[in-house]
Amino acid sequence: MTPEKAAEPQATAPPDAASPDTAPLDAASAPAKLPLRERKKLRTRQALIDTALELFGERGFDGVTLDQLCETVEVSKRTFFRAFSSKEDVAMAPTQDLWAVFLEVLENCPPGGRRLVSLYEDALVESIDRMPAEGWAERVLASRKLAARTPSMNAHGLAFCDRVSREAVAVAGRRFTLDAASDDAAELRARLALDMLLSAFHQALAGWVAQPSGHTREDLTRRLRAAGAELPGALAATVAPRG
Repeated sequence: MTPEKAAEPQATAPPDAASPDTAPLDAASAPAKLPLRERKKLRTRQALIDTALELFGERGFDGVTLDQLCETVEVSKRTFFRAFSSKEDVAMAPTQDLWAVFLEVLENCPPGGRRLVSLYEDALVESIDRMPAEGWAERVLASRKLAARTPSMNAHGLAFCDRVSREAVAVAGRRFTLDAASDDAAELRARLALDMLLSAFHQALAGWVAQPSGHTREDLTRRLRAAGAELPGALAATVAPRG
């Protein structure tokens, strides 16, 4: 993990800070019926994300202090910590917002008669479709390119992924009945199915980032569907010596 610069002792939220607000909506797509205060919070949050990605992209993650980011957006650190817990948090907001919506979709989707991994995949596809059409894909691309050269962002991403995984498995256990011999086996199957989806998504996202153009929500979904279609074959694949 890359340490923060000494000049920036509060790169993460202090112990008594309020928990960051979860607001995956893009400011431009916020419902007009939201109270003015909430719309202002969303606009400030979006300004922090856009400015952070721009400054980090120009100067590097460690080349921008939290003070500099807040000064550029003209907000206080207290305001920053109402929305985010750290510099890593704001830099990874585009994909973290996706997974926040995924948990919401999973909480409300009909179970049907699908395999659990397919249910997870459908929920993630719907979540991608719910992301703002204007600018979200570009923010994800900038965030992932930054993460590729910022070890602390990768460490933050692993912790976030584990937290979301535990929450998603808890939702599945609360909402769905799985065909398993015991509760422990059902929880394990729910986690393994989610891990398979995460692997498919990571492969899709890596290919999407690496492609020279066409960075759209639709193309990310296409790659996710293609990776998901290979999961049964991957599980059933057998090996033989080359020769």
